[in-house]
Amino acid sequence: MYRRGRRVRTGGLTVLMLEGPSAVPRIGIVAGKKVGNAVNRNRTKRRLREAAFQANLRPHTDYILIANPECEEMAFGDLVEAISGKEER
Repeated sequence: MYRRGRRVRTGGLTVLMLEGPSAVPRIGIVAGKKVGNAVNRNRTKRRLREAAFQANLRPHTDYILIANPECEEMAFGDLVEAISGKEER
């Protein structure tokens, strides 16, 4: 996925997309120690999970959402737009 997938970078978030076998979109979330302590990482992952549910994700696509330290300060609407891919057009 890292080599063949399509990568979109925004301020605090990197989104990797690749067509997959599942009819529903699959999502993986990565928040490393650079994001902060365990409380901050879990909060960031919860925000990304909810933003992904609200985003218009394509069927038959796998997503990996990689949080950067700036992801914590991003507005929720910006997260939804970054995941749905509106900024890449």
